[in-house]
Amino acid sequence: MALAIKTCGCGGVRAIAGVAATVNRSGLAFSPPERFRFLRVPLGALGPQDLPSSSIAGDNNIASFADLGTSRSVVDALAARSIDQPFPVQEMVIRDALAGHDLLVQSPTGSGKTLAFGVPLVDLIVPRQKGPQALVLAPTRELAGQIVDELGSLAAARGLRVAAVYGGVGFGPQIKAAGRADILVATPGRLEDLIGRGSVTLSRVKVLVLDEADRMLDMGFRPAVDRIVDRTPDDRQTLFFSATLEGATGRVAAAYTHSARSHTHTEPDREVPKIEHRFVPVASQDAKLGQLVEQLGGPDTGRSLVFVRTKRGADKLVKRLRDHDVVAVAMHGNKTQRQREDALSRFERGKVMTLVATDVAARGIDVPDVAQVINYDAPEDRDAYVHRVGRTGRAGRTGTGISFILPEQTDDMRKVGVGLGLDHGLGAAPRSTATPSPGSSGRRRRRNRGGGRPKAAA
Repeated sequence: MALAIKTCGCGGVRAIAGVAATVNRSGLAFSPPERFRFLRVPLGALGPQDLPSSSIAGDNNIASFADLGTSRSVVDALAARSIDQPFPVQEMVIRDALAGHDLLVQSPTGSGKTLAFGVPLVDLIVPRQKGPQALVLAPTRELAGQIVDELGSLAAARGLRVAAVYGGVGFGPQIKAAGRADILVATPGRLEDLIGRGSVTLSRVKVLVLDEADRMLDMGFRPAVDRIVDRTPDDRQTLFFSATLEGATGRVAAAYTHSARSHTHTEPDREVPKIEHRFVPVASQDAKLGQLVEQLGGPDTGRSLVFVRTKRGADKLVKRLRDHDVVAVAMHGNKTQRQREDALSRFERGKVMTLVATDVAARGIDVPDVAQVINYDAPEDRDAYVHRVGRTGRAGRTGTGISFILPEQTDDMRKVGVGLGLDHGLGAAPRSTATPSPGSSGRRRRRNRGGGRPKAAA
């Protein structure tokens, strides 16, 4: 049988840069791999070139989930929701997952990846065992809740119980639900809290799913995820989903998986977002407020999502805007779940037109008609810029991304603009004529991007 191999890059970043690629669909069946022992590999010894990088093209005439090996009860549950044909990423993934393979899946948000792992997940485990048999790790409580909602009817069709544990709510109900769950969906911090209390054991986990794994790493969860993975059995099956498998994310993916099959999915038919990008130099931190008030004050401004770096900064900015007759709500990790849901609901319904958020809102939140995203505090890097500004220009609408740039941030943001092929308007990088100070290497000190980077505020 001839196999066609096609690779491509990250759909998340390239979508904004206007690049699309085609990936063939998978229709092949594979035998389950031999059981293996999980080995921790030194990250310095691995790189993206060490990862499997093939998407296998086979029979493209798949017509239903049943053709992929999905059980009749799950097929019927999907049909009850008028879901009859799998999305491309689901066609790629489901057969391999049911065959027992570890998987590395690169796929953007909104591509149907929750069912890509959820459909095989409910067929891979047996109900009513003691302790969860499947664990899904997610970076935010919003995403965890969405996963539970998506899997609920499928799990019920198989007699399985699914529960979510995340911060911002009381321990009692979550402890009870987690103790009965066959499938546990969790954010790393709260899961470690429950493990520490002796309320959850991971010794029976057969399938581990890491959803939006790159986002978990960006948010500083790597140490917690390492500890959680170490508590799962060595012979588990691991499904690793990420918007990118490059750099640090790729090295972590290699460390968590064994002989993984790799699938890369982009959406060539999705219209490139129509976003106008503006980079606005400001003289000082205090000067930003006037710029923001002016930007929010137009009669036809529409919904505005304003990003800041810290939780305290979000609350402070909401108060300062109130002094200028601009009504806004804050959303960040120190808010309770009810407060966050209320803030998002008011923003979605148009009761409040400005939402001030930390990067926790960059994923897991989908409000189609955000007119503009304003980076009040500059994003940390290119990926953060893409995830933030990607909240506008959705569902065929146009949008605007505005970034306030302090003098000391100009070089970094110029690189972001150049890397994305944007007209940043920040001028060419000046040639340095400074004389190195005694004891200096003469090179510009780079921001620490390694393991010592401070945990991102959520």
